[in-house]
Amino acid sequence: TVTRSDLPRAMKVLEGKGPEFETAFRPLSDVVNSDAEPGNLLYKLCKSRSDPNTYVVMELYRDQAAVEEHTKTKHFTELWPTLAPLLQPGRPDFEFVDSID
Repeated sequence: TVTRSDLPRAMKVLEGKGPEFETAFRPLSDVVNSDAEPGNLLYKLCKSRSDPNTYVVMELYRDQAAVEEHTKTKHFTELWPTLAPLLQPGRPDFEFVDSID
């Protein structure tokens, strides 16, 4: 099975909302990193060194089906709306990549 990653290039939070975003993101990260998503191999919020308002979620999934399942989960659909108002307008830019093993 090819391991796939779904990687937002950048999510920009509203000015000064970084700490609130980090706090609001933690419950989602905790659930995804539990046994709730067996197809998820890595889910980690990272902060830009050069821009304190830019975050990237490092995501690694077992396969494309696990990627698609992630956004359909109850925890994602319930918790993402708490994060979205903290982001600057516009959708995060996603790039799908395949790992080379």
